[in-house]
Amino acid sequence: MPPASRARARSGARPPAGNVRSWDEPTLAPVVLVRGPEELLRERAVDGLVALARERDPQTEKVVLDGAAYGVGQLQVAASPSLFGEAKVVVITAADAGADDLYADLIDHVAHPDPETTVVVVHGSGQRGKRMLDAVIGSGAPVLQCDALTRDADKAEFVARELRAARRRAEPEAVRALLDALGADLRELASAVAQLIADTTGTISVGVVDRYYGGRVEATGFKVADAAVAGDAGGAVALLRHALATGADPVPLVAALALRLRTLAKVAALRGGSVTARELGLQDWQVRNAQKDLQRWTPEGLAGAITAVAQADADVKGAGRDPVYAVETAVLTIARAARPSRPTR
Repeated sequence: MPPASRARARSGARPPAGNVRSWDEPTLAPVVLVRGPEELLRERAVDGLVALARERDPQTEKVVLDGAAYGVGQLQVAASPSLFGEAKVVVITAADAGADDLYADLIDHVAHPDPETTVVVVHGSGQRGKRMLDAVIGSGAPVLQCDALTRDADKAEFVARELRAARRRAEPEAVRALLDALGADLRELASAVAQLIADTTGTISVGVVDRYYGGRVEATGFKVADAAVAGDAGGAVALLRHALATGADPVPLVAALALRLRTLAKVAALRGGSVTARELGLQDWQVRNAQKDLQRWTPEGLAGAITAVAQADADVKGAGRDPVYAVETAVLTIARAARPSRPTR
């Protein structure tokens, strides 16, 4: 948590209106809005607020109200001073599924909050309860934003944050292997990191990740894409057929191919020196890996591979008759466009 945020939390000072910050920067105030579509991050934000409150007062009571099942007056009762004077954190979950009674009570509470109680409003997404949201934001309440992590760079940073919190580190290739295997589900990714932290010691290597999640990694779309980009047509097709045989859908497989080629194209643009890796949303390890791959590629070959994947994307989404044939054709086109790596002597 940044020092300024921690100092403001301890002092009880009200942050300025529109005070939007990341989910991992909890700040105590009479009312806090936790907002965004990523459920795991919403849970982490609430946990951070409760931990901060109990750091200040270990006897702080946590009360949870279900916004979807809210009854009129429940907030007033929950937020009222405790008989023994303990501080409270009242968490209203699923505020985006609430009814008018909830929103009316919240608007009243925002106008006259209890400084000894923190009311946390958890709102997933959408504009349901807009008047209530406007009242909370307009009051100057902190807004902890919990956006979905869609870019690999953001997910890699999430993994790095999890590791830093446990005073551990992982090889960049190990992080990539985790993302390849589990990156589609943030909760599953967090669970995997927690398991690796608990079960291993020292730096987490790609070998460790493969040992734990190798069955998940070996035939994912990203492994297929890696083999194709490396010019290994036989290996790429074998991985592709195994993935399809075990239930993989052609659409995400094509998406993995497209993502891999887009990364190559972005890194190729870096050679001009006009943009940085960060500006392109890439991690340093992604740039290093792509630079190695680009040694096998010509601009013409890359353009042809991108065109082939664009055609496959259309075919697997209904333009073609055989999605499996479409994705296999794209894989072969990519592999043949790449110049095979020279064997080491």
